[in-house]
Amino acid sequence: MDTVEKIFFFCFLLQGVCCRHFCISLPKKIEALSGSCVIINCRFEINETNNKDLTERYIGVWFKDGTDLKNNLVFNSSTSSQHSFIRGNITGKLKEKDCTTVFYDLRSNHSGKYYFRFEGEGRLKWTYATNNVSIHVIESPPKPTVQLYVEQKELQDQEVLEGSSVSLRCSAETLCSSPPPTLTWSSTPRIPLSESSRLQELILISDLNFTATHRQPRVTFTCTITYQLQDKTKTAQNSITLHVQYASKISNSSSCSRTNVTVCFCEADGNPSPELEWHLSGRPVTNSSNTFISEERLSSTGLRSSITLHQSLTNTSTLQCISNNTHGTARKQLQLPLSRGLKIFSVLIEVAVGALVVMMMCVITYTCVR
Repeated sequence: MDTVEKIFFFCFLLQGVCCRHFCISLPKKIEALSGSCVIINCRFEINETNNKDLTERYIGVWFKDGTDLKNNLVFNSSTSSQHSFIRGNITGKLKEKDCTTVFYDLRSNHSGKYYFRFEGEGRLKWTYATNNVSIHVIESPPKPTVQLYVEQKELQDQEVLEGSSVSLRCSAETLCSSPPPTLTWSSTPRIPLSESSRLQELILISDLNFTATHRQPRVTFTCTITYQLQDKTKTAQNSITLHVQYASKISNSSSCSRTNVTVCFCEADGNPSPELEWHLSGRPVTNSSNTFISEERLSSTGLRSSITLHQSLTNTSTLQCISNNTHGTARKQLQLPLSRGLKIFSVLIEVAVGALVVMMMCVITYTCVR
């Protein structure tokens, strides 16, 4: 091994020793809201033989986008932060190797890579030039995350079945701000909401729980996060639209009428939208010379069908409307109005039956008297 190789090998070993003894723990990247603050969780290690030299008189400094003392120094804990490029405070105790720092009132020009250094009156001083934290200052807060849970299982699909236990969860980073941000829910159309919020490891969470019902087949829920900053209020929103699936239902308003012909209509509602069928005296009915069927879409979930019957009907004829979709089938038998001739005939029959009953009562009474 020649001299150059020996020097290179020695430097390689020295670098390993430095990395092993002088190292720092920093987050890779932090997003900070403009006008707010940022907390940098920071811990460092030094050579064990220098532990006794680290006293409470030591200070911490931060560099931005480089480690040159003249050109890149932006914060010094020993001087007033009012005169620094960035206002802040080292909240950790350097003697305990805690360099946690908070920077206040961040602006867009504060975005960059930050390096930490400690120094004191003695010879022990170190710049951690190999590790840095990237701070990205954003003008608008990020959207909160909205998740859908059905029967305690997370779903990506936004279609839920009627009667299911539904939970919507909205979560967002608190981002260093005082007072802490708030989460609120709203819905379109407006329905009563019951929500609960909590803070979990710097993540603000709000849950919304309800039971899916066909009365609200399509509802858009919006979660809003609000930050109260010194100079203004900033908000961000995220929405989710739920489609409630339910079995087909036939409206009670379905009925028949008669002029020269018999006309009946049937209204059904369901999600997915149902199909309608007509059965006359137990047999399916389709368009023909004697019948005419038409359909009208009432909404994304509603359907109306009408049937015109040109043929003569008997008093034993029955008409049934059948509605079905993937979640169920509904049936409704409609009262058929009789033609004028059948009505007169029915009345005559009723009169004749009534007269026969009266005559029989008279006969029975007369017989009993005799």
